[in-house]
Amino acid sequence: VVPFVPFVALLLQQRRPVAGRALLVTGSSCPGHGLCRSNVQEQTRRQVALLNATAQDLFSLYLKCQGEPFSSEADKLCNPSGVIFPPFRVNRTSERKEVMVAMYQLFAFLNASLGNITRDQEELNPTAKELLDRLHNTTKTTRGLISNLTCLLCKNYNIFQVDVSYGESSKGKGTFRKKQQGCQVLRKYVQVIAQAARVLLPHLSPP
Repeated sequence: VVPFVPFVALLLQQRRPVAGRALLVTGSSCPGHGLCRSNVQEQTRRQVALLNATAQDLFSLYLKCQGEPFSSEADKLCNPSGVIFPPFRVNRTSERKEVMVAMYQLFAFLNASLGNITRDQEELNPTAKELLDRLHNTTKTTRGLISNLTCLLCKNYNIFQVDVSYGESSKGKGTFRKKQQGCQVLRKYVQVIAQAARVLLPHLSPP
């Protein structure tokens, strides 16, 4: 367990599976104003829809760039059963507050995982421009989504701290294991983002 530190610092300290408490905003409470944009709910909805729409293509491109045996044995090598994402126990009938907290936990984990995968691919496939661009764009969208969820949690529920967990770092592992860990995480991501979109989007739809 890591000490109580701000969210960005938690991400930078990633070395192994770790749990902590993310400080969403600086201070002991949510600011009274200036945190949210006027269209934050619609923007959040679009970000989740975009991540869901592009997840499978990102996974497919990742496999293509890893070469054999990943291209031909994806079902075996990329089985995500050993990848532990944050538990996602909410559904469409859950309270909106529960859904927002679960979403923050999920995307905080995903943001750290994408950073891990991107770092490895910059090392292993530095000329795979399309893949690296996709990873950077997905990370950018995820960070924007985290920012908007921070806003919604503060504004609507005065929540400014959330317990979070992050996945296993691939630092120090061999080439094959880095590639495999990336494909396992991205396959799990395809599954989880689809579920997240089904749950979250109705809560963000206009009345």
